[in-house]
Amino acid sequence: VRIGRLQPDLVVVAGDLTAGGYVWEYEQAAAALESVEAPLVVAPGNHDARNVGYIHFEQWFGERFQCHRLEFDDERAQRLATTGVTVLSLDSSEPDLDTGRIGREWYDWIRQQFQHPDDLKVLVLHHHLVAIPGTGRESNVIEDAGDVLAVLTELGVDLALTGHKHVPFFWGLNGMLVSNCGTAATRRVRGTVRPSWNELRIDASAIRVFVHYPDGERQLAVIRSRATREIVRESFTVTQAFFSSNHLPVD
Repeated sequence: VRIGRLQPDLVVVAGDLTAGGYVWEYEQAAAALESVEAPLVVAPGNHDARNVGYIHFEQWFGERFQCHRLEFDDERAQRLATTGVTVLSLDSSEPDLDTGRIGREWYDWIRQQFQHPDDLKVLVLHHHLVAIPGTGRESNVIEDAGDVLAVLTELGVDLALTGHKHVPFFWGLNGMLVSNCGTAATRRVRGTVRPSWNELRIDASAIRVFVHYPDGERQLAVIRSRATREIVRESFTVTQAFFSSNHLPVD
């Protein structure tokens, strides 16, 4: 209901629709997502690849590597300073493993999908690309994170949307905003971090991320400037209220 009220252009699910990759779990997940009245972008998570679950993923949600494009009309393109949004969803999972990778065999495919240079460029994958505070050892960063980050920098990707660690956090890297989401449908959280989901609002000047919590709270977490690539590389703000709510140190 809360997602519907926002009337989003796209809804992104960054993996772990299931606990064990079983067909009945996929059936339940697909039924739950049917209520979302917006185009869906779904990437598989490590739990979804368990027990050969990636076969069920393909049955219910299509290819594990997909390209989605939302083209804007001229008026909206001018207002938002972008011709549209190109979103790549990647499968970073490995069967029955918690670790993940993309693999160099997919790097050229990633390059080929971003065919519209003036689009907002977005990458979606389950495993995180950089370490997330408050989540313990970082053995689950994708194994080829450095190489993938280099490709994304080369392509001028604006947003990388990740999950896996159940803790919302945000990094600015070479002009790219890395937005890690929490968990919205389980209580598998760390410490006093609450279940949550992210709302991204984009206009000509900035990308703003709001974190939503089960009690209805909506908290501004990040402002990322879009003014120029040079300014973007330097202008990245995480609010002090967000740091405090996640029990992280505040200067």
